[in-house]
Amino acid sequence: MIRLSLLAAACAASATLLSACGGMMMAKPYDQAMLPPGVQVPAGHKVAMETVGAGDITYECRAKANMPGEHEWVFVGPDAKLMDRSGKQVGRYFGPPATWENMDGSKVTGAQVAVAPAMAGSIPYQLVKANPAMGNGMMNGTTYIQRVATMGGVAPAMACGAANMGAKQVVKYQADYIFYRAM
Repeated sequence: MIRLSLLAAACAASATLLSACGGMMMAKPYDQAMLPPGVQVPAGHKVAMETVGAGDITYECRAKANMPGEHEWVFVGPDAKLMDRSGKQVGRYFGPPATWENMDGSKVTGAQVAVAPAMAGSIPYQLVKANPAMGNGMMNGTTYIQRVATMGGVAPAMACGAANMGAKQVVKYQADYIFYRAM
């Protein structure tokens, strides 16, 4: 009887957690005024698509430029699935160069305009000016890509030095990628 009560309580807690997660997936578009000014999308653009990117970021231990004997973890590139707000995969994000590709085959690259700090232990918010899209599909007309709601993805905490130069480390991350088009 006690086991059944514990099982029922666990199921109820799981159901509550799942419903809360489902609610998070249906988040409203980001209020630009709530974001740091540097990563706000300029006026005259509207949200075209919202995705959640989840995957890996690879870092490599390399010598610091112009600093003999110094080493650092250097960003190599991302590899993530892009999902819509319901959790269905709609594309992927990979690089270099940073490329957002929709399942319909259209894809876009871009140039970083600005970054702003996110919560501790997370990669920064980012604003990217999109290059013209390749292929026909959802990415056509994309003008800006905004990275917000970041979790994880920072460079490894382990030491980087001459002994492990060239070593690669993969870290998990998640971020919302919001795609904009001109109005």
